[in-house]
Amino acid sequence: MRVVIAEDLALLRDGLTRLLEAYDFKVVAAVDNGPSLLPALVEHRPDVAVVDVRLPPTFTDEGLQAAIAARTAVPGLPVLVLSQHVEPLYARELLSDRNGGVGYLLKDRVSHVAQFVDGVRRVAGGGTVMDPEVVSQLLARNQPPLAALTARERDVIGLMAEGRSNAAIAGKLFIGEKAVSKHINSIFTKLGLPPSDDDNRRVLAVLAYLNG
Repeated sequence: MRVVIAEDLALLRDGLTRLLEAYDFKVVAAVDNGPSLLPALVEHRPDVAVVDVRLPPTFTDEGLQAAIAARTAVPGLPVLVLSQHVEPLYARELLSDRNGGVGYLLKDRVSHVAQFVDGVRRVAGGGTVMDPEVVSQLLARNQPPLAALTARERDVIGLMAEGRSNAAIAGKLFIGEKAVSKHINSIFTKLGLPPSDDDNRRVLAVLAYLNG
């Protein structure tokens, strides 16, 4: 599985390269700045890109902008954002694009190597991987529907964002699957969205709604 990495910190870039190669990924390019990222993605068309948000020269949102531009040039290009920051504007634009796998993980919240590697594989396979904190920050920018959610519904939507099935959510929260379905239906009703049994589509639907 071919990977392009965009990370400006040399030690982390080298560490990600070694880690992924140890799990049978092939890193075809590892860049340290925004201007180099788009050409690398378009040239190599990797199975998945692991991209930091803030890259040189301005350290603002070059990584996300390059990822969005690359998905325009290469529709469906899987992108996993790995960052310390949540950039709401471009994050919503990237995550609401339903073509190809997408993900957004926060560096300081990735506690296990296996969790990260599984996330990379899931995005490469067309899935969605979201840190609940990212979803929480995106939702917080749209207060009326967020305020309408109960505490339990917020727990459920956070676990949905991790790509968990209804059964997995039920197990995590120690409630029945019927209760989970009821909460999900309520969430989508309050957000003005139709319910869906597809984990990836329902996360993307929420993000698409926020983008709108």
